[in-house]
Amino acid sequence: MKVDGQEMRPIWFDTDSKTVQIIDQRRLPHEFIIEDLNTVDDVIRAIKDMYVRGAPLIGATGALGVYISLIQKNNKGSDNAYVEAECTRLKDARPTAMNLFWGVDRVRDVVLEETSTEARVKAALATALEVVEEEAINCRKIGEYGLSIIEEISRQKNGEPVNILTHCNAGWLACVEYGTATAPIYTAFDNGIDVHVWVDETRPLNQGARLTAWELGKHGINHTVITDNAGGHLMQHKMVDLVIVGTDRTTRAGDVANKIGTYLKALAARDNDIPFYVALPSSTFDWTITDGIKDIPIEERDPDEIRYVQGLLNGKIQSVLVPPGASKAANHAFDVTPSRLVTGFITERGLCKATQEDIMALFPDKKIG
Repeated sequence: MKVDGQEMRPIWFDTDSKTVQIIDQRRLPHEFIIEDLNTVDDVIRAIKDMYVRGAPLIGATGALGVYISLIQKNNKGSDNAYVEAECTRLKDARPTAMNLFWGVDRVRDVVLEETSTEARVKAALATALEVVEEEAINCRKIGEYGLSIIEEISRQKNGEPVNILTHCNAGWLACVEYGTATAPIYTAFDNGIDVHVWVDETRPLNQGARLTAWELGKHGINHTVITDNAGGHLMQHKMVDLVIVGTDRTTRAGDVANKIGTYLKALAARDNDIPFYVALPSSTFDWTITDGIKDIPIEERDPDEIRYVQGLLNGKIQSVLVPPGASKAANHAFDVTPSRLVTGFITERGLCKATQEDIMALFPDKKIG
């Protein structure tokens, strides 16, 4: 995607310096800072502290983290136990996002097929960069398949703006390119369809207000930031035509883990007969489980993310305390939306209903056993 006319991704491998670089998303939209990842500890910190976030991007970062483990100082790249241990540390950085485990394991498996450190380094980098490019391609395809949904609504509205609500940031900042939930929006806009996006602020870290609004604005897409609790009101008053969200892990039966608050949007959409779609690449499916509420681990993050709000004050990014200092806070990062509330999935292979039968028909190669 482009930022002020310059092609940009949230992660890349700088061939001149042989360094993995990222955009520090904690500082957006007020500061644009690029960070180098030189050690596995750097990668873990970037994932855990959300310099990078979003399922596909976390997976790509984890994949490149395996490569970094083989070139950092004092590495033991020819030692299988070392490789396994570093991969485990990477996967432990965040517990919910399926793409992280998928990306790390994919590179680890290729590395362990080699014996020399030199061969392992070469295989790790090549495979990690394949992961990055494949995720970008998958998101482009998600946009192409999701376009038909927006086109049909635009036709029914005789070309009037299609109002789309999204939650959190599932844009290119979260996904290398295009995004998941935003990919159909970008594709529709680029094809001349009049779209308007309701952007949930997405407390506690405001990824919608900070990141989705920033990237939509850079692309020239009409959007409005709303409080997280405003979505139901807008749906009741026919101001939302479609909801599209992303996901960090989805079961093969169609239960969806996404940023906390997604479940409530799905309930409101169902009550108001509004289509609720989830956009995801196949790397986000957990093919081993069917019960999302029982089996998907829900990350609980630092309560200070709720207690403090970050913003721009007098030209500086600052954090301010909102509740009483003695008040406790609970910070569950995700919730699970049951498949019965999901209209359908938008994937790199096409559209399908949120049922195990339809999902596995679209991905017959993923059958377990």
